[in-house]
Amino acid sequence: MIAIIGAGKMGEALLAGLLTRDHAPKDVLVTEPREEHAAELRERYGVETVPAADAVERADTLLLALKPQDMLALVDEIAPLLSGRNLVISVAAGLTTAVLESHLPAGVPVVRAMPNTPALMGQGMTAVAGGAHAESAHLDRAEELLGTVGEVIRVGEQHMDTVTAISGSGPAYFYFIAETMIEAGVAMGMPRATAQRLVDRTITGAAAMLDGTGEHPVVLREAVTSPGGTTAAALRELERHGVRTAFTDAIEAARDRSRALSGN
Repeated sequence: MIAIIGAGKMGEALLAGLLTRDHAPKDVLVTEPREEHAAELRERYGVETVPAADAVERADTLLLALKPQDMLALVDEIAPLLSGRNLVISVAAGLTTAVLESHLPAGVPVVRAMPNTPALMGQGMTAVAGGAHAESAHLDRAEELLGTVGEVIRVGEQHMDTVTAISGSGPAYFYFIAETMIEAGVAMGMPRATAQRLVDRTITGAAAMLDGTGEHPVVLREAVTSPGGTTAAALRELERHGVRTAFTDAIEAARDRSRALSGN
């Protein structure tokens, strides 16, 4: 039995993914304190919604999908009901496995996961790291469940802050680029809807090329860049304004903020 505790956007995305990939509604419990939303989940997915204590007593795998500021209070509430038979998977940003383990009985396996918002479209990228008591079978289980909303990779927990900076926050960087490109098109007289469609499809297509060809980004960039052409002129301006350095600095700032939030 699987319990999803917290059914916000990410929790509901995980719920939908599980039910799409060989899990029946009877195999999934959901804890959602907002009764109106809980009723919607029962109607939409056919799942049973229960209090957190009931979910812990009945499920062997717990997916904790609460906001970081709410997570430890929930963990303290359910800790007396947990034992080594349970697997705790946390998708809360910034909370290390050591912090979670310090609030749990000894021996409870914990897996920390960092998904990103494309999981809502089944196109997520999630990194997982095991805590002190997590064995390979626990990581396999976490990969199986989180793989319902995209791709999953294992990393050492020392890399999780960098994961947060690259893939956790990463979609926002691309939205920022898209916003900038759309506004540039509008400024040059193009209808906004046309500019947005051009940008949306260009970014989607470029991502598909990057993922599908296996080529290094430099190779793909050079294939678009004719000597003395329009792309070369644009790239020269980006380099002149230090965009590459700015992106590197931005990712390092996101990593450092993640470290500060997690106490690393």
